[in-house]
Amino acid sequence: MKQLIETIVKPLVDYPEDVRIEMDESPNRIVYKLSVNPEDMGKVIGKQGRVAKAIRTIVYSAASSHHQKKTYVDILD
Repeated sequence: MKQLIETIVKPLVDYPEDVRIEMDESPNRIVYKLSVNPEDMGKVIGKQGRVAKAIRTIVYSAASSHHQKKTYVDILD
């Protein structure tokens, strides 16, 4: 899943080397924490959060068939 998030986010940003993804796993859920360069934050979130929502939709769809746990994507500032 980390690779999928990187594949989606890196082409969107000006500083792809600053893209970081951390994973926190608990017995019933997985949280992917995405952090990018502060200048790229607007590009990842998009107007009215549309890009962030699209990223989450893709990850949730892929994770639902891959994991039996609830999956979340948090964008850290």
